[in-house]
Amino acid sequence: MTQYSKRMVIAHWLTLAMLVAAWFLGEELAEATDESKATVLGYLVHMLAGGAVLLLTAARLLFRSKDGTPPVLGQALMDKVAKGTHHVLYTLLFVLPVSGVITVLTSDAIKGISAGDASLLPKENGYEHVFAHEVHEVLVTALIVVAVLHILGAIKHQFIDKDGLMERMMLRRKD
Repeated sequence: MTQYSKRMVIAHWLTLAMLVAAWFLGEELAEATDESKATVLGYLVHMLAGGAVLLLTAARLLFRSKDGTPPVLGQALMDKVAKGTHHVLYTLLFVLPVSGVITVLTSDAIKGISAGDASLLPKENGYEHVFAHEVHEVLVTALIVVAVLHILGAIKHQFIDKDGLMERMMLRRKD
């Protein structure tokens, strides 16, 4: 079975790791904000994780264009669902970090981050009227839903179809 390039596989799994980190950091940041205990470092680390997701996604698209992708397996309807799921995933992986940047730039967070002063960061309900933050939260939920669909598709291939499709995204190659 044709596999993805090694750099595509590495970028895929690094993207997942950074996404999970960004999500957990974002949850911690939201809780700290609600308790008026958010730190500039908390914001910066969350933003770095989100930025890494954006850069890794751009790298993955570059690698896809240079290295190509394995051929589809041949179930026309399911192939279309998989292709659509991937398009939505890539779109969300770009738009979500951008919405985070816009959230910071259009809220009081930018004041606290720029000054390095946590007392200037948003407090409880500090994002109540920040549209980009609402969008960011909706996009997180959408990404979770689409990622679950992606994972369910992988599980279907591994345990129901038993077609070896998941091996295409593994570093260890069958020879």
